[in-house]
Amino acid sequence: MEIAVTIIHALVSVLLILIVLIQGGENVDITAAFGGVSQAAFGPRGAVSTLAKITWALAGIFMATSITLSIMASRDSSGSVIRPKPAATIPATPAPSAPVTPAPAPAQK
Repeated sequence: MEIAVTIIHALVSVLLILIVLIQGGENVDITAAFGGVSQAAFGPRGAVSTLAKITWALAGIFMATSITLSIMASRDSSGSVIRPKPAATIPATPAPSAPVTPAPAPAQK
């Protein structure tokens, strides 16, 4: 499931970038380049183009897959992203020790 959502997320990301780059700006004339006032600033904007509708749809899908992936990641993880999970400890096996020989008794005078 997570792989499918990740693939959809990547495809929507690429499509969203392409669609936004294809669209022309609102004020493409020379006055917009120098901060001029647009004639349609307070008037009707006209019909919404098909590319704008596709952009809104792709943006919604992108947000939905982003939220879905973040929820999936939070359910799978049990620790912090900053602090890694502790490494599995290997039980220590007792090392073979050398035979203990008693120290010689001090000589008494």
